[in-house]
Amino acid sequence: MNMLDAIAPKSDQINAEDLVGRTITVTVKDVTIRGGQEQPISVALEETDKVFRPCKTTARLMVAGWGPDASKYAGNKMTLYRDPSVKWGGVATGGIRISHMSGLDAPLVMALAENKKNRKVHTVQPLQVQRPAAPVDVLSVDDARDLIANAVDMDALAAVWARADVAPHKRALKGELDARKLSLSPPPELTTVADLGGTE
Repeated sequence: MNMLDAIAPKSDQINAEDLVGRTITVTVKDVTIRGGQEQPISVALEETDKVFRPCKTTARLMVAGWGPDASKYAGNKMTLYRDPSVKWGGVATGGIRISHMSGLDAPLVMALAENKKNRKVHTVQPLQVQRPAAPVDVLSVDDARDLIANAVDMDALAAVWARADVAPHKRALKGELDARKLSLSPPPELTTVADLGGTE
């Protein structure tokens, strides 16, 4: 039973209240900009139907990290959190800020205006994105069997085995693998009577 789900505000956008007690990492799907509105930027996200409407401070960080062309933002990721010190109308109501962004080689540090008199330093850390593992070039049973039989050395045999298909197929090939290992292994040195200190 998650209390965070119960207290989330009903809205079409991510609000600071959504981030009470947690952070979220989201992926940009699309960006729409409509001038003449209080919140002109709408960022559609892969993980939720809600949009993210960044304030100017947050939008400036996005521009600094990803450039001014919002059509190139798709696929980028960022971690959002609630900063309780953000003020609205002189009252600390809390606001959404970015703690991490993908595509950064080093921390992004910017001093941005809090109001007409004060600036605040904002630091955004690089977001390490885990890349999907490259697909393994697997072999069918028949191809693996041929390559095992024709492996020229133990390294070639190990490379074939690494590419062999899933476990059931490997079980079927285990006998042939062991036989080929044996044929590729150097024969034991012959021991002669002379080696043992005797006479022939």
